[in-house]
Amino acid sequence: MFTPRLKPKVLETAVYVEDLARAGRFYEETLGLTPMAQDSRMWALDCGPVSVLLLFKRGATLEPVDLPGGRIPPHDGSGPAHLAFAVEADEIPAWENRLAEHGVEIEARMQWPRGGISLYFRDPDDHLVELASPGIWANY
Repeated sequence: MFTPRLKPKVLETAVYVEDLARAGRFYEETLGLTPMAQDSRMWALDCGPVSVLLLFKRGATLEPVDLPGGRIPPHDGSGPAHLAFAVEADEIPAWENRLAEHGVEIEARMQWPRGGISLYFRDPDDHLVELASPGIWANY
């Protein structure tokens, strides 16, 4: 029986958006993520070591995509999703200022029992975005 040496890690997080350029600009300008690849149906943004945020145009991935190396099966999503980004606890005030500078309203703040802090806000497609410091989970 196969037993992996390490637990699998989340490599990609995907959200589905109405306007790729608007969503891409939001994550690039507001959170400082770096675009890695983009086309008419998706944008990929660098979220740090081994982590990519994929923005897909809603409805544009309902057909398989054939590439030289193989096939990507169809997928899609609707409704507001939730995603969280790891940040340093001592940078929370700076993030609050940055969000305010970009006209982003903080919807809620949470002080977790383990000591972590979360800031919640919405992206242009109404997805709930969280900036979370260590102390949220037993493993973070």
